Formats: sequence, structure tokens, C-alpha cells
Amino acid sequence: MTNSVQKRAAILQDRYGLKAACYLSAGAADLPYEISERLRAARAQAVSKRKIVKMETSGGIVNAGGSAALSWGSDDRVSWWARIGSVLPLIALVVGLLAINSIQSDNRDQEVAEVDAALLTDELPPAAFADPGFIQFLKATH
Repeated sequence: MTNSVQKRAAILQDRYGLKAACYLSAGAADLPYEISERLRAARAQAVSKRKIVKMETSGGIVNAGGSAALSWGSDDRVSWWARIGSVLPLIALVVGLLAINSIQSDNRDQEVAEVDAALLTDELPPAAFADPGFIQFLKATH
């Protein structure tokens, strides 16, 4: 996806450059000779001083939406501390989810034990436990 976004951005930049050059060329036809020569010299100087952009392909850093992510198979010799640091949030997330699951399970067990203790300590006839209305009463009061 990133490659297609980069290709699209490059195509749009090229189109914009061609349109700008077309408008400038059309306006330059009406200029006097000496001004057009100065513009031609300035254009040649600008082209000679432009920076050559080095494109990085499937390497160390992948740019996606303004953020950078390290790729594991890069040749940049990423240190072990950097790799541990990038895996550490995932480990923390898994530990947190396991802790939340354990706490919720303990809370659920405690609630069931409280209901059982209340049922066993109350003075109710056995027929009350089979009544569906009694189950609704228990849910509403506990």
C-alpha cells in the first residue's frame, strides 16, 4: 500500500511540475529577449544544483503516514536493545490482558459464592429455588 501511495504522490508531483512548466513557458513567449535569456540561465543553474533524491527500497525504514517503523530484515544492524524495545509494548499488552481476564474471573467467582452463601443461609423452602420469579428476584437484589 505504501508503494502505491508513494507512486501516486510521485505521479502527482510530476503532473504539477509539467503544468507549472507549461504555464511558465506560455508566459515566457511574450517576454523580451534579455529577460528570457536570464530566465533560461537561471533555469539551467537551478537544474544543475538540484538535489538527487536517494530512494530507499524495502530497507530499514518504511514511511507510512508520517511515522517510521523498523523492518526486521534490514541491513542497518539494528541493536538488540532496539528490537527488545519494539517488542516490549506487545508483551506488556498481553500481560495486561491476562491480568484483566484473571481479575474478572475472580470477581465472577466471588459474586457466585456470595449468591450461594446467601441462598444457603436463608430460610427458604426448596420449592422457592425452582420458581423463575425467585431467580429474577435474586438478580434484582444482588
